[in-house]
Amino acid sequence: MWRALAMVVAVAAVWPAQAADPYAFFDWDVGYVTAAPLGVNQQVIGINGKFPGPIVNISTNWNVVVNVLNDLDEPLLITWNGIQHRKNCWQDGVLGTNCPIPSGWNWTYEFQVKDQIGSFFYFPSTGLQRAAGGYGGVVVNNRDVISVPFGRPDGDITIFIGDWYNKNHTDLRKMLDNGKDLGMPDGVLINGKGPYRYNDSLVPAGIEYETINVHPGRTYRIRVHNVGTSTSLNFRIQGHKLLLVETEGSYTSQQNYTNLDVHVGQSYSFLVTMDQNASSDYYVVASARMVNDSLWRRVTGVAVLQYSNSRGKASGPLPDPPQDQFDKTFSMNQARSVRWNLSAGAARPNPQGSFRYSSINVTQAYLLRSTAPVEINGKRRATLNGLSYSPPETPLRLADAYGVKGVYSLDFPERPPQGAPPKMSRSIINGTYRGFMELIFQNNDTKMQSYHMDGYAFFVVGMDYGEWTEDSRGTYNKGDGVARSTVQVYPGAWAAVLVSLDNVGVWNVRSENLDSWYLGQEVYVKVVNPEDTGNKTEMFIPDNALYCGQLHKYQKYGLPNQNFSVKHTRSPS
Repeated sequence: MWRALAMVVAVAAVWPAQAADPYAFFDWDVGYVTAAPLGVNQQVIGINGKFPGPIVNISTNWNVVVNVLNDLDEPLLITWNGIQHRKNCWQDGVLGTNCPIPSGWNWTYEFQVKDQIGSFFYFPSTGLQRAAGGYGGVVVNNRDVISVPFGRPDGDITIFIGDWYNKNHTDLRKMLDNGKDLGMPDGVLINGKGPYRYNDSLVPAGIEYETINVHPGRTYRIRVHNVGTSTSLNFRIQGHKLLLVETEGSYTSQQNYTNLDVHVGQSYSFLVTMDQNASSDYYVVASARMVNDSLWRRVTGVAVLQYSNSRGKASGPLPDPPQDQFDKTFSMNQARSVRWNLSAGAARPNPQGSFRYSSINVTQAYLLRSTAPVEINGKRRATLNGLSYSPPETPLRLADAYGVKGVYSLDFPERPPQGAPPKMSRSIINGTYRGFMELIFQNNDTKMQSYHMDGYAFFVVGMDYGEWTEDSRGTYNKGDGVARSTVQVYPGAWAAVLVSLDNVGVWNVRSENLDSWYLGQEVYVKVVNPEDTGNKTEMFIPDNALYCGQLHKYQKYGLPNQNFSVKHTRSPS
């Protein structure tokens, strides 16, 4: 087992523009760990023997170098949810840009968190592996010269919430491959642990639970990430208000919540003041939303908030969730209340609101419709606009760099085709560099979905029930729609986002629900600067690039477990 390494140094960078920016180095051994978070022994994915994995704590513009040893028995990629990888999709860690790291091999990620702040997380992106763990947090702090729109907290706490199955991820894959639904999860984990025994009939004895230690009178920044498979969760802390201050790299208008729905793949940070009398510990709860409460009662995560002067254990009923589990209007109105803080700076000193998205003309618009899974060629698949994406053996961006033709097509439909049967596809979206794109996610399924875009933060400008029409644009938020990378889409509803295509690369747009993603509900957006023949707007292929598919003959390193230094060199002409 490697020793975890997190070292920060100021060195001469590979890229001259970054020479003054610090580097943070990490060594990760990603392998299986036996654990029983819900009382059943199973195989989970840990990093350096820990589940969840370590927090990557860095600051704006730092360079991050993560050397990953794949100790799993199958290929691995790590993706960085919300990290934009400016000019550098080579580090994105999805199958459209990277060949997976073979079992027993290591590979080094190197990227800069350029002009970003906020709360993010990483996870393994292939083969449903996130359902087994392998995730951890990314905290990007402001530079000292940039003011923050709230006082310095007394502490920083990361909380991972997510639904969990007692089956290994390989068994879950087999279920999907055999046309089955994953069904109701076995529970909800908080920081990789099962629920506190708040109810003897629902929680068996002997379950290890998470305890969050705090001091009275202090204020903590609590970062919450839904890293689960497919379940939206309502998060709350008994007796405490949650002051929302940031989501996925954007400072928000500050407002208090007693609870907040956190959908799959989403991240929020709150300021929470420890202002209670500590007569006992307090429940921290993450419970399933948009489900039958009587059937899903066990799908509830419970941790304990423990004051240093606490006088007893938590007991009694859990704090109430929203009154009606099926009151989707409440949840949507809550989502609409999350607004951009126009006056605060983020990674730069100028206010976030100085970017007036409503004054920019839309140059491309795509309506992406999802439905319940369908059968294609005898297999159960998920689709966008009737197309179910099937990753080619050769990553899209790598194929472009080497002039390999026929790997994909640039003909993804702007609207769902009328009357066309669903089919397998490798069709992607041809984005216009420096264009302004509108994406409308139309969820015609009966389940909650959330959608994520790599490489960017988009502006969430509208959502409503029913079918989106051209007239729906009249309801858009034209001033303070929050910029983030993951948006929830309610069943029978739509959500609209706007994105400025200023980041060259090939970028994944996907369902964050792992079952839908695994079954093909994703697409890529290709953004090319036709005037750049060097590396001004996109970095060259890194020297340590892995090769697979039609390009496997270019693989330079024949031996596993090598510690490769990363350099970016010109791609072949």
